[in-house]
Amino acid sequence: MPSDKAGIIPRLRPRSVFPTLPVTPLNPRPLSTAIRPSACPGLLRIVPALDGGICRIKLAGGVISAAQAVAVAEAAQVFAGGVIEATNRANLQIRGIGDEHQALIAKLLEAGLGPTTAAGDDVRNLMLSPSAGIDRQCLVDTRPLAAQILHTLQGHPRFHELSPKFAVQLDGGEALAMLQHHHDLWLAACEREGQRLLAFGLAGCPVDAPLAAVPLEQGHDLLVAVLEAFLDLASPEQTRMRHLLAQVPVAEFLLQVQRRLGGPLLSVDGWRRPAVVEGLHLGTYPQAVAGRVYVGAVAPLGRLDPAMLKGVAQLALRYGDSSLRLTPWQSLLLPDIAVADAPAVTAGLAELGLLCRPEQALAHLIACTGSSGCAKAQADTKGDALRLAALLQAQGQQAAVHLSGCLRTCAAAHVAPTTLLAVAPGRYDLYVRDATQPGFGRLRARNLSIEAAQALLDVRQRSHLDD
Repeated sequence: MPSDKAGIIPRLRPRSVFPTLPVTPLNPRPLSTAIRPSACPGLLRIVPALDGGICRIKLAGGVISAAQAVAVAEAAQVFAGGVIEATNRANLQIRGIGDEHQALIAKLLEAGLGPTTAAGDDVRNLMLSPSAGIDRQCLVDTRPLAAQILHTLQGHPRFHELSPKFAVQLDGGEALAMLQHHHDLWLAACEREGQRLLAFGLAGCPVDAPLAAVPLEQGHDLLVAVLEAFLDLASPEQTRMRHLLAQVPVAEFLLQVQRRLGGPLLSVDGWRRPAVVEGLHLGTYPQAVAGRVYVGAVAPLGRLDPAMLKGVAQLALRYGDSSLRLTPWQSLLLPDIAVADAPAVTAGLAELGLLCRPEQALAHLIACTGSSGCAKAQADTKGDALRLAALLQAQGQQAAVHLSGCLRTCAAAHVAPTTLLAVAPGRYDLYVRDATQPGFGRLRARNLSIEAAQALLDVRQRSHLDD
């Protein structure tokens, strides 16, 4: 077992839900002095953009209460331009923030949406399945372990040295899970000879072959051992696990982890994570408890306005368990709905402007902020995505397309089946995902208009050949 002499491993009683942070008035000014400089927005660090400041609200397991959702909506309405974004890490962002930074931060802190420590805000990067604890396929309810991990990431000063981009994924084997986002450390529940284990990998995702495993009850200790080993071995320039492993052999790193655990790592040769079911973030699906379902809907191009978010909160209060779950598909789920109430919930979401049906072309498109809000973007990706969606809808097509204003690909943490990379206003290079090619995949065509891109997508969908 790793040492607890520095207080790294908190002795927490397992909980079945994420802990709610104290809803007490806090003065954000003293907290802000502990925030390190970074280009990444956080709740306590608002960063500038063309359309105003950006505040990123990291949600424990992607879950937010209805009351907290209302607080976010009111903060966006009063202190910003009213633009709320669902991110690809199941968090929320407020854009267009004006001069009243501290008032906005104070409102969000009062709603219990802040970190337990100021310096811990950057490192709350833990992604779960949106259906954690309610998915009929899951092997393990990951929420108790997730609560432990979040407590440790926020509470231990040494882990505050991690990059704001350093990220962990905890997978319980759910049918609904994002398995294409790369993480510095991923943990996935599995079974071997009747024993529940956590398989793990580094600088990858759960579709990769795992490196090893530990008993489920050692999951928190494993995380601590991996983070300690990383911080001990990495140079200041090696901010991500992939940077370190480019210089340090994986076998050597695992040996360091094993020494900290005080026992052997277990082999899981041949194990592969069961496949997910595509599209389960959109529509109505049964939960593990009989008679209960969740309803999923997509925020158009990842954006909500205050009225939409307040309306969703009211639906959660009336029909669900008073919570909303954000997803890595920039959508949301309302869990714990009675089967008989699901049609009313779906109708309510659609009336608010969310996309509830897979045949809606816009539900399959993602786009970054674009040139209206970002100086690096080469095109108005949001506006162009709406034009593309209208063209696709007119042809009865649905295509998973990512429109990116530049090479940073802020809207997608994975490679989409088709990527349109902006090269000038209204003009895009088209890439097709290809595992043998780096980056977006194979370049299919250059300098296309949106109309030409849609025509090429139409040709690809009509043909089994892709030359």
